[in-house]
Amino acid sequence: MALVHHPVVDKNGQTIAAAVTSLDLHDIARAAKTYGVNAFYVVTPLEDQQELVRQIIDHWVTGVGAEYNPDRKAALALIRMKASLEEALAEIQAAAGARPQVVVTSARMDKSDLSHAALRGLVRGKEPVVLVFGTAWGLAPQALEQADFRLAPIAGAGEYNHLSVRSAVSIILDRALGADRLV
Repeated sequence: MALVHHPVVDKNGQTIAAAVTSLDLHDIARAAKTYGVNAFYVVTPLEDQQELVRQIIDHWVTGVGAEYNPDRKAALALIRMKASLEEALAEIQAAAGARPQVVVTSARMDKSDLSHAALRGLVRGKEPVVLVFGTAWGLAPQALEQADFRLAPIAGAGEYNHLSVRSAVSIILDRALGADRLV
């Protein structure tokens, strides 16, 4: 899966590069590890943000944090830093031997063509799949255009629909990869 920080949009719909947050890295990596995701790509072209990601990974994967919290080490070891979504997709294709099916997400998806149930079937198939999440106010149009599929938005109980990306990732991973059991 990939967490894209550029190109994303701000609340006014302008394309921007959003800042990386440590909470996103930790929480999403832990969810990814819990659900058996092969790799978690953090996408930003900003060098200072790439350096921040490297410092966090170094601390928890090879530094003092690795010994202090081996579980966190296992989760953050999934993180791969890339400057663009295209670079992430190329690496996934090289590793899998096939182009991945690209599934984009958005809380404001107006033309979704993939239900959460269909996503579950897709990820259980033989073809590689990459789930693409956006930061800020979501993926910019040029990122959405790279999609093979557009996942239906998560529907809450009312009109309010502005989950953190960490929450959305966890919900979608559970729907796609969670165990087949009733609570």
